[in-house]
Amino acid sequence: MKLSLNIISLICLLNSFVFGQNDLNFYIDQAKANSPLIKDTKNQNEASKIELQRINALYTKPQITFNAALAVAPIINFDNGKALFQVSPSDATNYQGYDIAASNGGVYQGMFNINQPLFNSGKLKMASEQLAVAYQINQNTVKLSEHDLEKIVGDQYVLCLQDLKQRNYIDQLIQIISEQKLVVNKLVEGGLLKQSDLLLVNIEQQTQLNNLEMYKATYRRDLMDLNILCGINDTGIVILKDLDLSLNLNSMKSNFTEKFRIDSLNLLASQKLFDLKYKPQLNAFANAGLNGVYVPTLPNRFGASAGLNFSVFIFDGKQKSLNKKKTDVLIRSTQSYRSNFITINAIRKNKLLGEITSLNERITISNNQLKDYKQLLEYYKKEVITGQQSVTTYITTIKSLATLQRDFVLMQTNKQLLINTYNYWNW
Repeated sequence: MKLSLNIISLICLLNSFVFGQNDLNFYIDQAKANSPLIKDTKNQNEASKIELQRINALYTKPQITFNAALAVAPIINFDNGKALFQVSPSDATNYQGYDIAASNGGVYQGMFNINQPLFNSGKLKMASEQLAVAYQINQNTVKLSEHDLEKIVGDQYVLCLQDLKQRNYIDQLIQIISEQKLVVNKLVEGGLLKQSDLLLVNIEQQTQLNNLEMYKATYRRDLMDLNILCGINDTGIVILKDLDLSLNLNSMKSNFTEKFRIDSLNLLASQKLFDLKYKPQLNAFANAGLNGVYVPTLPNRFGASAGLNFSVFIFDGKQKSLNKKKTDVLIRSTQSYRSNFITINAIRKNKLLGEITSLNERITISNNQLKDYKQLLEYYKKEVITGQQSVTTYITTIKSLATLQRDFVLMQTNKQLLINTYNYWNW
């Protein structure tokens, strides 16, 4: 009964590993969802929408303010032969203090002011265009960031799979050695093999067990690094699903060049916005309230006024044309970067395809070698039993197989990394 319960528990544990498997898409989605850079860029887009509302208010809505001012300019009046302190003099001639003609004895103001910009649709349009370009820049930044994450997370995922495959191969070797150990042990007991032969098998078994623990630790480390990249708060060990990336050979316009197009648009939008200050500006204004300079007459100084303000640039040292030349130079620089990227990227992709082709050939050869080695081990296993082959040769073959399996996994890993890199640039 106890044995049955243990078996059931083991089955449940194995099932939990199977259902707990995660694939590459899971980690990529988590990385995108948890990326602070992507979140920040999306927040900037939300801020841009609010900024557009603010600019619309700046160029089209009236601004209402209330201004209050109180200033006094007291004097010492000597007109009557005596020194008399006065706050709001009107007719003094012999006095000490500010000139009455300049100060009027003081200022008493409390006014509501309304300023309404007129004919600003052009400015609003240009500012909106610049914000629209900024929005495109942020959107493109999100796309590039997500694409970068797909590459980085994909590479780390492949490294984790490398550890898993190495561990699986070592497991298979340990199983082979354990089976052979049972045979060698019986032959030693029967006096057909020496005790040293059994010791040699024990040593190799311990070596592979040590390698197994090493790959387990490496897998845990790389899996934790994968969780860190994706912002996943989990220290549990999960078994990743296998991955077989395929080349994306679709011929398309590179998404990387979109950045250069948007940069050019941003330069042009900035130039248009700079040019707006050279257009005539007309504002309507009105105010109402108290505006007086003499205290006794203040009750009669409530009033109102209205008018227009007009301004236009006449000359500023040809800054407009100089800024236009600067913008043209920067656009040419952007176009140069774009052309250089297209040339280099084509060479880079051809180089990657060549490396992948070479690896495919090597993988095919190594795969055939692995089959031959496994067949050879079967032969040696039988020959050791019949005394036709030494245990030393058998162990040497196992070591060679382990080395070949390690190299085979490395080639498979490098191929997946190269494919991931090619797909990254062919985007």
